Amino acid sequence: MTAPLLQVDDLVKHYRLPRERLLATAPQVRALEGVSFTLQAGRSLGVVGESGSGKSTLARLVMALESPSAGQVRLEGQDLHALPPAALRAARDKLQMVFQDPYGSLDPRRTVLHTVTEPLRVLHGAGAAEQQQRATEVLHAVGLGPEALAKYPHEFSGGQRQRIAIARALITRPKLIVADEPVSALDVSVQAQVLNLMQDLQQQFGLAFLFISHDLAVVDMVCDEVIVLYQGRIVERGAPAQLFRQAAHPYTRALLAAVPRLQPGLRRSAPPTPAAMPPAVPAGAEGCAFLTRCRFADARCARERPPLRDLQPGGLHAAACHAAEAVTAMPQNV
Repeated sequence: MTAPLLQVDDLVKHYRLPRERLLATAPQVRALEGVSFTLQAGRSLGVVGESGSGKSTLARLVMALESPSAGQVRLEGQDLHALPPAALRAARDKLQMVFQDPYGSLDPRRTVLHTVTEPLRVLHGAGAAEQQQRATEVLHAVGLGPEALAKYPHEFSGGQRQRIAIARALITRPKLIVADEPVSALDVSVQAQVLNLMQDLQQQFGLAFLFISHDLAVVDMVCDEVIVLYQGRIVERGAPAQLFRQAAHPYTRALLAAVPRLQPGLRRSAPPTPAAMPPAVPAGAEGCAFLTRCRFADARCARERPPLRDLQPGGLHAAACHAAEAVTAMPQNV
């Protein structure tokens, strides 16, 4: 095995909130709690979870837009958060980001040429001729002609704007693209076009994608591996074919059960509900975060936080659940 392109080790991020009273202790939000994973070059890793699970915080830390409270983010062996400013600036051409909103991520006062070539100017100091050439190349790669360079964002549809955002991410020829909900603001038909484009670009340029989404169908389509976040921790990890069809964590199953499906004539059974009185958490104990929502919860879950453990040889499927084997053995209600 070659060294991973991206390696995240025990990443922690806490945000301190304003004090409610002058002498009170400032409360904290624990956005991430010990997240670890690796991503090989040319592969796609999906990150899923409900709002507030830590997905976007993870994206910002991987991009070195914020500093972690603890842990490391290594890109090709370099700890991004330990680099001096000049070295971090030089490393930024290896990773780029595609944002969620194609309407808000492009400056309406700037032409497409100016927008797409901005990373090239800032990171490489490229001249006008090189900017024109590279912009034409990346626009062609995303299916837009050179005539788009002189236009403004309002002259394009939502799908075309996201193609422009992807072209901007490609212009430095990065090795990793962090895509934070890149198709959630688009119509369903346009989503498919953008996702197919991203897959084609991955094969053409050997890109790695960290793909953050709440849409499980999208992640199933484009990702080689998936991690599920809940309250800042990874609760399950595996290939989409395994994880979405035989989930081993109750939270993953709850996410899958929440996906709307059009199945005329089929009466869906109600999702499992937790016990009326979940186990009480002993004083000083740090039990499972999913305790009060889990039908499998017992006294051990209240006493011990379950570690992320392999369920198959080779680390192909892992879950942070004491009852993972029992959950896996149950038919999945999808």
